[in-house]
Amino acid sequence: MKNLGELHVSHNRLSGLLPNNLGSCVSLEYLFLDDNVFEGSIPSTLSSLKGLVALDISKNNLSGGFPEFLVGFGSLKYLNLSFNDFEGPIPSEGVFKNASATFVEGNNKLCGGIPELHLSRCNSKTSKRRSNTSLRLKIAIVVVILGVTLVSTCLLILLFRKKKEQQPTTTCEANSLLQLSYQNILKATDGFSMQNFLGSGSFGSVYKGILVESGATIAVKVLNLLNHRASLSFLAECETLKNIRHRNLVKIITAISGVDFQGNDFKALVYEFMANGSLEEWLHPSTDMNESETMRNLSFFQRVVVAIDVAHALEYLHHHCELSIIHCDLKPSNILLDEEMVGHLSDFGLAKILSVDGPSYSTNQSSSLGLRGTIGYAPPEYGIGAELSTKGDVYSYGILLLEMFTGKKPTHDIFKEGFSIHNFVAAALPDRVTEIIDPILLQERVVQGTLADVTLNDSHLQHLNSIFEIGLTCSAESATERMDMSDVVSKLCSIRDKLLRRTHLRREHHFLYAAQSTDT
Repeated sequence: MKNLGELHVSHNRLSGLLPNNLGSCVSLEYLFLDDNVFEGSIPSTLSSLKGLVALDISKNNLSGGFPEFLVGFGSLKYLNLSFNDFEGPIPSEGVFKNASATFVEGNNKLCGGIPELHLSRCNSKTSKRRSNTSLRLKIAIVVVILGVTLVSTCLLILLFRKKKEQQPTTTCEANSLLQLSYQNILKATDGFSMQNFLGSGSFGSVYKGILVESGATIAVKVLNLLNHRASLSFLAECETLKNIRHRNLVKIITAISGVDFQGNDFKALVYEFMANGSLEEWLHPSTDMNESETMRNLSFFQRVVVAIDVAHALEYLHHHCELSIIHCDLKPSNILLDEEMVGHLSDFGLAKILSVDGPSYSTNQSSSLGLRGTIGYAPPEYGIGAELSTKGDVYSYGILLLEMFTGKKPTHDIFKEGFSIHNFVAAALPDRVTEIIDPILLQERVVQGTLADVTLNDSHLQHLNSIFEIGLTCSAESATERMDMSDVVSKLCSIRDKLLRRTHLRREHHFLYAAQSTDT
């Protein structure tokens, strides 16, 4: 299987030595052998797997010296050697320079490495073994004399290491003014209580928190590290968010990588809290919400504005970053609304940074996490192995736009056996748009001044046709037929401005009519 790209055999009872012929699988990028009962040393034949991006051999019975050939693996972004019986020094180069990408805990005989790995210093046992017998008596005497001092020093080192482990290792914003630890987050979320639980995703759970020191409200995404892809998601999100700023992107406050009070790995991302939740909750309120929450809905104009907010965010990622970024998981649950109902694009755990050589081809500059996107929103070309591109985000945006104004998810029961939300809308345009519009919008009242109320009018339906046409073009099956996000922004802003002008004229007409009635 020389062309094998990924091998996942985690959480089994596989035993024996690691097979030497794994080294023949020279195309391997992801190798996950964790949580088995393999034993022995890592075979030197694995030195041929120079394309590895992620290697997890944790929770086995592997032993022997550290495999030094891993230092030369330039593509390696994630390495987990935890809970084995390796021994000897750890280098301080390659992937080992990043404590958030390297995990070695549970190997008590390892030493050295960067300080963040919290390993003991390597001693000089080897040189002692080589000392001649005439020096052994002298060394023994020195050891006895320094025994008490050594014990005291060890205790101090242990205390120092314990204190250091409780300090966070921030990896996203080195210059962040807010430095938080596991203890801070635990207090802020009231011990990650269900009262503060906001939701969960593929790689972790999100909690609302209030910082004790400042009273600021935050949102904390706690990574589920039992999912081996969660650490890759953490690195991808940090890599993506550390250098980008835009009013329609969720703002990351800081990142935490450390251990909890039981010594387990802990990773979390801390964001600004979005008071109005996700777009998903507004479009499809769940039955377990209270009555006031289930009654809330977005007006026609609010939906247009939120759609523009998301389009602005994607335009920035695709065209105005130093290197173009593909979000790869655009959907309503990843769009958050602040107190003023401004849309913010969130969750960059699957994001991809593109090469400077071309806008449509991905590189290894950020962690790769396999198939990107969510069923219903992911473009069809990703399912057949096509390269990631900005056109994939455009497709997801088109589906999102159709969903926002039909009120139907792309995974709705009526969409099956080749019939999609794209076909559903295309079949209704231009004359039957009222048959596919979200029923809530048909009940919407457009206030003209303070007295006259009318239902959704012909002007709105005309603009709705234009919005649906944008959504259909963006969600075209062929990537070459899809619009560019800059064109999407331009067209939607034009629709918004026309709506604003018409609303302004109606109000002027109403006030003039009211004034004439008063004079009469």
